Amino acid sequence: MNSGEYTPLVPDLARSTVLAEPPGAGAGYWAGAPSAAEGDNGWIYLAYRLRRPIGQGRGYAVVVARYRDGAPVEPLVTIGKDTMDAESLERPALVRTAEGLWRLYLSCATTGTKHWRIEVLEAKDPADFDPRDRRVVLPGDELTGVKDPVIVHHDGLWHLWASCHPLEVADDADQMVTEYATSVDGLDWTWHGTALGRRDGTWDARGVRVSAVLLSGADVIAAYDGRATAAENFEERTGVAAGSEPGVLAHVGSDPWAESPHQGGGLRYLDVLPTSDGGYRLFYEVTRPDGAHELRTEVRAA
Repeated sequence: MNSGEYTPLVPDLARSTVLAEPPGAGAGYWAGAPSAAEGDNGWIYLAYRLRRPIGQGRGYAVVVARYRDGAPVEPLVTIGKDTMDAESLERPALVRTAEGLWRLYLSCATTGTKHWRIEVLEAKDPADFDPRDRRVVLPGDELTGVKDPVIVHHDGLWHLWASCHPLEVADDADQMVTEYATSVDGLDWTWHGTALGRRDGTWDARGVRVSAVLLSGADVIAAYDGRATAAENFEERTGVAAGSEPGVLAHVGSDPWAESPHQGGGLRYLDVLPTSDGGYRLFYEVTRPDGAHELRTEVRAA
């Protein structure tokens, strides 16, 4: 593949519109970390995280909503962190099974620790997710926190890319690599190792987090978040990775592919939803001039 083939997947703020505003102004207030899925009758369903600054709630809720072009986002249900017994919530994954069942995978911070786990809710309709019916599907362990899942069903198999953080040394817990797993049912997972790692001396030396994956024939294309230092936590920029198999991805290029022009440069958690005409609908979280993060979308031609 040449670099031009990735261009439709790269955000362009000039083409985008705001889908959700942060819950406050200034640094630490975010609306973002989106996950999108196609529904019936032209509806697009979204799950996204709302956050306040540290000390004021962190990731306090995940919203499940639906919308169509030209109409405002319609929230359907809000999952609060307390109902998940979590200190904070981060990037969710919203998927629909072949049988029409909806699943919401939630990244949950274990209270009083730097550990993360992933739990799942199931419902026949996205408006009916109920935290009382949750269960842990990716627990992590005492040495690894697991969060920010990307989940794709392809060729009869569930594929997962998750952000994994080392916990042995507290000051290193912001570091991250992306691990790959598979499942026959999307609930019980088998890990296969690191799909995308960090690169010393580059803009993604401190951490990489796959945020979207497209599987097409023999090609695998991924968007990912990267940061060079611990100080850049919360302000990751977007890169592109590719490969010929889902568990082995290589960084494309030596620089970020997309970033905000504003304070911090954060443009992250890119999700990609193919459209019926062969194009793509992009969703992402981006830093605005006051330092808050907003959720944006745009349509790109094939």
